[in-house]
Amino acid sequence: MEPITVVLFVVGAIVALFVFLYLFPVNLWFTAWLSGAPVSLINLVLMRLRKVPPALVVNAMITSTKAGLKITSNDIETHYLAGGHVNNVIKALISADKANIPLDFKLATAIDLAGRDVFEAVQLSVNPRVINTPPVAAVAKDGIQLVAKAMVTVRANINQLVGGAGEETILARVGEGIVTTIGSAVNHKEVLENPDRISKVVLGKGLDSGTAFEILSIDIADIDIGENIGAKLQADQAEADLKVANARAEERRAMAVALEQEMRAKAQDARAKVIEAEAEIPKAMADAFKSGNMGIMDYYRMQNMKADTEMRESISKPKGDKK
Repeated sequence: MEPITVVLFVVGAIVALFVFLYLFPVNLWFTAWLSGAPVSLINLVLMRLRKVPPALVVNAMITSTKAGLKITSNDIETHYLAGGHVNNVIKALISADKANIPLDFKLATAIDLAGRDVFEAVQLSVNPRVINTPPVAAVAKDGIQLVAKAMVTVRANINQLVGGAGEETILARVGEGIVTTIGSAVNHKEVLENPDRISKVVLGKGLDSGTAFEILSIDIADIDIGENIGAKLQADQAEADLKVANARAEERRAMAVALEQEMRAKAQDARAKVIEAEAEIPKAMADAFKSGNMGIMDYYRMQNMKADTEMRESISKPKGDKK
């Protein structure tokens, strides 16, 4: 045979060997068999065809079997194809088994596919976590504002991880409980003397219902005195009442000014009518002279009476009044 033919034959044999070993992962099959977690070679080939990494399935099978878990390769492959995190689920199942936490493969995969970190949830069940609430302001019945901070110790509730509410709901419910408890206190001194009263009342409300956590304790870390809301509200109310009173007084003043202007207009109208009537007097007197109903002596007596009347009016008016 020619040298080039030999080279091509060797290269083809090597490529064929690599293809064979890729399609038939004998090394993985042998490793699984030695580890006591046998997986048939046909299943490994089918995994390749279904685009499932055989090494991932075999390693998960070996790990779970060594830990005493009974999980089939088909279960692992199905979870991978569903988009799950196989290694995370296996670690969570092993941790839960060692900590005597009831967790089966079905629930673990459901939690994983729901978007939660199932391994972290198991760790949180073993090691509770403390959540610090933001400052919560509430007002007692005496009008004094109190600002409280609480530490909520929680652990994961495995059975509620799918569909259960998160930390935000816990914080909101605890804040609501603190506001209710402080608001029901007769005065702020009661709360300052017995801050544990808030913890007992809030903890007894069952705030972890429907959440992914179980509340172990609620501890009041700090309580500060805020503003005197009652006095501030009273001052604001007094200021508002003053503005209303001023507005009403201004309204009455405007109405009085309008009435005064109206009366002045009526007086001017009446004076105009008097002047108009007085203008008719000379005409009437002229007619009386013509018809002989009035003589010259009557005219003089009328003029004297008019002068006497004007004199009396001028005497009765105060000094400086020229009207």
